[in-house]
Amino acid sequence: MLNGRRTQLSFPAKVFICQAKSGIDGSLNLKVVSPTLLVAEKEEAKAVLTLFLKKQGSSNAVAARTINKSDLFIDHLVSKLHSKHKSWYLAGRELTTLEIRDALIPYLESLFEEHGDTLVDVVENYPNPPVKDKSEVLVSPSSPVLDSKKLKAVSLVSETDPDGGNLRPHIVYLIELGMDIEQIRSITHRFPAFAYYSLEGKIKPVVEFFLELGVPREHIPTILSKRPQLCGISLSENLKPTMKFLESLGVDEKQWPKLIYRFPALLTYSRQKVMESIDFLHELGLSEENIGKILTRCPNIVSYSVEDNLRPTAKYFRSLGADVGILLFRCPQNFGLSIEANLKPITAFFLERGYTLEEIGTMISRYGALYTFSLTENLIPKWDFFLTTGYPKSELVKFPQYFGYSLEKRIKPRFSIMEKSGVRLLLNQVLSLSSSNFDKALKKKMKKMQDG
Repeated sequence: MLNGRRTQLSFPAKVFICQAKSGIDGSLNLKVVSPTLLVAEKEEAKAVLTLFLKKQGSSNAVAARTINKSDLFIDHLVSKLHSKHKSWYLAGRELTTLEIRDALIPYLESLFEEHGDTLVDVVENYPNPPVKDKSEVLVSPSSPVLDSKKLKAVSLVSETDPDGGNLRPHIVYLIELGMDIEQIRSITHRFPAFAYYSLEGKIKPVVEFFLELGVPREHIPTILSKRPQLCGISLSENLKPTMKFLESLGVDEKQWPKLIYRFPALLTYSRQKVMESIDFLHELGLSEENIGKILTRCPNIVSYSVEDNLRPTAKYFRSLGADVGILLFRCPQNFGLSIEANLKPITAFFLERGYTLEEIGTMISRYGALYTFSLTENLIPKWDFFLTTGYPKSELVKFPQYFGYSLEKRIKPRFSIMEKSGVRLLLNQVLSLSSSNFDKALKKKMKKMQDG
């Protein structure tokens, strides 16, 4: 019979709630995460969601409206971060903007694959399914609202044969690889065809091919979770030719194990899609050798839209006076960031502190990763400490890498040692030298002062 309760979406909605518990069940205790960091992570999650919605075709207005109505979903995204990187948080390790984006984008992509054009409604109504009228409130298993194909596919995961009570062969194989039933169900719910792939004809050949390439066995579950479509691709007609094509563009064949683990979707993109990105990189004056290195180090550059991401971002950095080609080669991750949510706030941060656009352009040219840092958790606290050091702010133009060092583990300890020595080194010497060379530089400066 029908009841009056809404059917819940298949999100792990309990994750965020569980984090407030003791942690005995393996979840993260929220006491580990400072309130300030939690606020910062929510802002980062909003930026990632905004960028993703716009990439899927949402206007600025629709994206902004969705963000304003998605507090519970943002909490859910933050809980995904805590769950994925629990050990880092417990060790006091904070995530960078890029790490947050890399953790959330694959999850958002999986939701988009599952819900398509209704994703905005899903986000705004989380954790409940979107309801357009009262007739949709009451949902039964037989309702056409539910996707029967997905339900059938998911049911096949735990189906056993009537004689021996054994799971289907490919399910047993996946479990032996290190996956669990819930993980396989999740994949199948996102990608129902996965339940119908044969073991010998589809899944096993791809897995064995990856293992032969040198992909660690323990990485296989993650790869298949990120891109189950790989098992539906013909090795001889698609997968291997695609890899050869990418190698012809400069991808280092020795790096395939790492590359596939980081971004398996690369192997599923059409040549046309890849060439759109390659042609744009050529426009920026990058050599074929450097393009190959970019594809190897940052394969997800291919996932960025040329017109919606790459070109506008290049135009923005060019307005700062940066050499866009060099910047993209040094730190391609910049081009996956939102101009409005990530880049402009950092530019404003430096402008408010008296730097000119020319100086900011010099800083980003000298240190490409500068714009990938969080304002609240990196730039602001390090700036505040810098003001106590007595160095002129022009030193940061000369050495913007300052912001890449750990405040607690590198910056503060080094300045404390230098202060006790009674001498003063150049900013880059304070931070970039090894411990032994740092000591030598201090002793040399002290001796020079004594001799003088």
